[in-house]
Amino acid sequence: MTRWQPLPATLPREARQLVEHLRVLKGRTGLSLAGLARRTAYSKSSWQRYLSGDRLPPRGAAQMLSRLAGGDQTRMLALWELAQQTWPQGPSEPTAEVVPESAGPVGSPVGQRRWRTAAVAASAVAAVLAAGLLWALPRRASGRSVGARPVGARPVRRPPRWCGQPSRS
Repeated sequence: MTRWQPLPATLPREARQLVEHLRVLKGRTGLSLAGLARRTAYSKSSWQRYLSGDRLPPRGAAQMLSRLAGGDQTRMLALWELAQQTWPQGPSEPTAEVVPESAGPVGSPVGQRRWRTAAVAASAVAAVLAAGLLWALPRRASGRSVGARPVGARPVRRPPRWCGQPSRS
């Protein structure tokens, strides 16, 4: 269990409650700061600042920690809103609007990573389709398709079956 330093005396009560709640949630996850950084995409040093009361964590970071620890999202958002209003320096980082959980908060590293992954996948599909079209178009443009005879060539005529060929009975 992590032994935390006392919070700054200048920290308002609402901000103190948020930081203490974040500390409890962090303890519940059983993760180190490095592990927390890997799971949330916020750096180890950022988590150190948030959990020591030096900086107001972004809304998305607080939500991610709450999700990891199985905490109450409504309570976390209420604590964050109150702390944001009373934080001594004001919000330290821009806050992000929340989108559905599966996509992550807009502007958060997790949300950006998911959008980036979707964009890369869409680009790969478009590249494969374009390559397929480029492969097929030159054959059509020259008037040829697979198995077609050259322009000006005479068709091969096969004799009828009855012309001296043995029957296949």
